[in-house]
Amino acid sequence: MKILVTGSAGFIGMHLCRRLLERGQQVIGLDNINDYYDVNLKHDRLKQLEGREGFTFIRCPLEDREAIAVLFNSEKFDVVVNLAAQAGVRYSLQNPHAYIDSNILGFLNILEGCRHNSVKHLVFASSSSVYGANGKIPFSEHDSTDHPVSLYAATKKTNELMAHTYAHLYGIPVTGLRFFTVYGPWGRPDMAYFSFTKAILEGKPIDIYNCGRMRRDFTYIDDIVEGIVLITDVPPVSNASWNSENPDPATSFAPYRIYNIGNNNPVELGQFIEVLEEKLGKKAVKNMLPMQPGDVTVTYANVDDLMDAVGFKPVTDIEEGLEKFVAWYKEYYSGKY
Repeated sequence: MKILVTGSAGFIGMHLCRRLLERGQQVIGLDNINDYYDVNLKHDRLKQLEGREGFTFIRCPLEDREAIAVLFNSEKFDVVVNLAAQAGVRYSLQNPHAYIDSNILGFLNILEGCRHNSVKHLVFASSSSVYGANGKIPFSEHDSTDHPVSLYAATKKTNELMAHTYAHLYGIPVTGLRFFTVYGPWGRPDMAYFSFTKAILEGKPIDIYNCGRMRRDFTYIDDIVEGIVLITDVPPVSNASWNSENPDPATSFAPYRIYNIGNNNPVELGQFIEVLEEKLGKKAVKNMLPMQPGDVTVTYANVDDLMDAVGFKPVTDIEEGLEKFVAWYKEYYSGKY
């Protein structure tokens, strides 16, 4: 099976490519290697993949319509996993156009590639941020997500709507995965746990929003990757019992499905920091701040549907996950601390 993984120089993308290669699958990795954060980290992630049998890397932005069309036409992918996107809630307040270009125009090019080349299954990254102002927890795929509170969230919600349209019009089996705060080795430097680690080791203060009272469904990278791999093997089908008078947002009359993929166990940010301090063997200097625009107070994934569909079961708690991350961080930045 030939699989396209976009965002292959990214955090989740690199880990997914490695796992797929271990399964013996042919993987084409695509990334534009933008400078949203340290490009050296992205190149070092790619070094974990380069030279492996079955892996090919292509540098290309999703927004390049002609190049994406040529790629799909020449490679004839069986499965596409679209992880490439402009990430970050707070950055969407500063550079909104980057989100429209990559997350919407780029995703349209992916959908068109799938449409014209008989792709058997498109899996794409959505986000827990789509739940926005939804106060019902745990978050369920069957609940409304009509009130996003950041442009990033709005682009991910838009992706879900676009994907459903293509599933309906062209019969493309499409699965959207709503990721919940993924962390672990080779992670993103813009994520709080990563920047906290750097600051604590350097003796610098860390900014803690909402005085640490936010809760996040921190999900370890290996659990996320296993869930993605399992779902790629199960293209969605039409829900025969779907009712247009009482429409279920998670399913459809089309071959379309939305799943939460998270740890199903939210942790208060203050507790998360305490565990991180323990693993680092050093206390943080804390700068308590109010909530930031675009943030939500809690994320909490109901993952019953994904468990029922493919047996997904997260197994890594924050103690184990942060220990592995800290070990990687100290090795990767060895000599600096």
